Amino acid sequence: MVGTLKNKAIKGVGWSFADCILGQGVIFLVGLILARLLTPEDYGLLAYLTILISVSNSLVDSGFSNALIRKKNAEDIDYNTTFITNLCVSIVIVVLLYFTAPAISRFFERAELIPLIRVMSVIVIINSFSLIQKTRLTKNVDFKTQTKASLISSLSSGAVGIGMVLYGFGVWSLVGQQLSRQFLYTLFLWIFTKWYPKIQFSVKSFKELFGFGWKLLVSGLINTIWNETYQLVIGKFYTPATLGQYTRAHQFSSIFSSNLTSIVQRVSYPVLSELQDDKERLKAGYKRVIKVTMLVALVLMLGLAATAGPMIVTLIGEQWLPAVPMLQIVCFSMMLYPLYAINLNMLQVQGRSDLFLKLEIVKKIIAVGPLLLGIFVGIYWMLIGSVLTGFFAYYLNARYSGPFLKYSITEQIKDILPSFGVALTMALVVYAISFINISVIWLLVIQIAVGAFITFALCELFKLEEYMEIKNIALSMLSKMKK
Repeated sequence: MVGTLKNKAIKGVGWSFADCILGQGVIFLVGLILARLLTPEDYGLLAYLTILISVSNSLVDSGFSNALIRKKNAEDIDYNTTFITNLCVSIVIVVLLYFTAPAISRFFERAELIPLIRVMSVIVIINSFSLIQKTRLTKNVDFKTQTKASLISSLSSGAVGIGMVLYGFGVWSLVGQQLSRQFLYTLFLWIFTKWYPKIQFSVKSFKELFGFGWKLLVSGLINTIWNETYQLVIGKFYTPATLGQYTRAHQFSSIFSSNLTSIVQRVSYPVLSELQDDKERLKAGYKRVIKVTMLVALVLMLGLAATAGPMIVTLIGEQWLPAVPMLQIVCFSMMLYPLYAINLNMLQVQGRSDLFLKLEIVKKIIAVGPLLLGIFVGIYWMLIGSVLTGFFAYYLNARYSGPFLKYSITEQIKDILPSFGVALTMALVVYAISFINISVIWLLVIQIAVGAFITFALCELFKLEEYMEIKNIALSMLSKMKK
């Protein structure tokens, strides 16, 4: 049993990492090309659409996916009931978006949003067809299949987006890329999983799944809306160009922090859910997840903050320079995000969706402060405020998840301090290098090389347990690949 779970986890991490590097990496690279061909204003318009689609997708899922993953003996009737529910909700949402598009465009004072909203909303229906496939694969810790679908869809949609921008479609190139990616991802999930829905609906199953999932739906919806609220405030009170600069800064940080968190959550939730009745093994696995994840997160986020200037100029050009200070602040805001999410994940593993919801409400009430700063003082004060609320949000999550396993905040901080020391030392040296007066390309290369050397040297010198864990996993995966 132990060996099986460990193998599942290793394979899951490996393929999730591959998905991040390949699938998300392709999206990121395509984004770099498009950022050089399009304007910050174009990305600002896309950000308006992203707000709506993110909220809509949260409503469609309704917390059912997590409920299915947690349910040990999920049957076909459960999957079919969820599929029908997801599809019906998605249709209702798309109809609502179609008729409310004029009102939304008036709120943002952007008439061009009307056709963009109506076309982009189709993604919501397409996404509803992929949710059960993804859930079944995640429940089985099968991320290899998801990676294949993600890679194919990312490459193909990237070609669509670049082709459209070269033919002068402007912001519609971004819409075309998003639509084609979601369609192809869904199509290949259906092809690879070979699970097809039946017209079955069980009121009993719906009540059971919704009984657990509705609290996750509300908390997830609150969290999604809140995450998009920053873009909403910037979009309403600042220019589309400023919104575009912010979204690019956030995307740069997300390629590391959010994707890392996604990898950990995707793998740890189904694996740890299997251990939910064994407190001792659950705590041991929980500690390993935190220590390994935070070493990677702290090194990447502090390293990104230190190299932000040369990286932005080199990759997407000087027109995006206003995004540099935004990116640096966001990096500090996102630094503890994986730790925040892991603690929140534990509440789900323990079945405490009620506490999950209560904490989300409290955290969002407290986070109103930074938004008010953004409206009345300035965007940078809003971002700095989000750093402070992010730290407080982690405190709340750990304060209430820790007691389940007797893993206190103090113990958690003690476990990640060595990683923080390594990351901070590396970041300070790398940032000092940025003052050297040489070409930005060479400056970036030197910073990355020095940063990597210092990180590995310090980890080897102090024999960090979490570093050795990563090293062993990497060597194990390489060994299997050679075979």
